[in-house]
Amino acid sequence: MSVMVIIKRVFRMDHTDDLIPLLKELRKRSEKQPGFISRVTYSKLNDPGECIVINEWETADDWINWMSRAEAKELQWKIDSLIGEKTTFEIYRPEDF
Repeated sequence: MSVMVIIKRVFRMDHTDDLIPLLKELRKRSEKQPGFISRVTYSKLNDPGECIVINEWETADDWINWMSRAEAKELQWKIDSLIGEKTTFEIYRPEDF
């Protein structure tokens, strides 16, 4: 059963020139990982500096394994350093009801 990982980032728009290449690199590398299914990013209508990313993975372990890799940790650290706060991650599973 697949899981959805919801990632939330809030950043100032003056950091986009440095931030966008890091986000693209993280996305490119994650798409090559075992268990990756899909990804879509949304920007908040009234605050384009607030984004959510919805990733679908085959299992929570697949996503956890990817985020435990040194390359993911390093890119995430660079992103969080630029935005000045920790990115939040939440994992959701489908309900049967």
